[in-house]
Amino acid sequence: MSMSVAHKSWWQIFEVVFGVPFLAALVLQWIVTLSFPRGFLRTAFIPAGVLLMVVGVTLVILARREFARYSQPTDPGLPTSKIISTGVFSISRNPLYLGGVFFLVGIALAFNLPWVLILLIPSLAACRIILIAPEESYLTARFGEQYKMYTATVHRWIGRK
Repeated sequence: MSMSVAHKSWWQIFEVVFGVPFLAALVLQWIVTLSFPRGFLRTAFIPAGVLLMVVGVTLVILARREFARYSQPTDPGLPTSKIISTGVFSISRNPLYLGGVFFLVGIALAFNLPWVLILLIPSLAACRIILIAPEESYLTARFGEQYKMYTATVHRWIGRK
């Protein structure tokens, strides 16, 4: 793979890596209905799910604002010229993916869709292999020590080291 961009294939995007399993989960839910246990816990899942959806959307908006602030593309198929380490990027190297995952977990909880949580597991593995690994290789090749310093201080998903 050339190091001019992180991804060269149309399917190497969040919408495919997480969207296809999400749609499969909806079909599975229709064919083999699963449900969270009844009672207080399921009732608590609704506001928790809504909260996670709001947190997810907020992360995506804040990450996109940081990209715009530094005039950087959000599409990993386009070259980048800067490492962004401010805003939400100071607590997550992948706030767009993290926001999307929070949003999907929120949907699963709020709408009683356990299949979404089940298929989120292979989606996360695919995200690591198909999306994150090429991006990290690209950024390491493009920015070297600057990117290594960033990865030494900020976790891939959430938190500072």
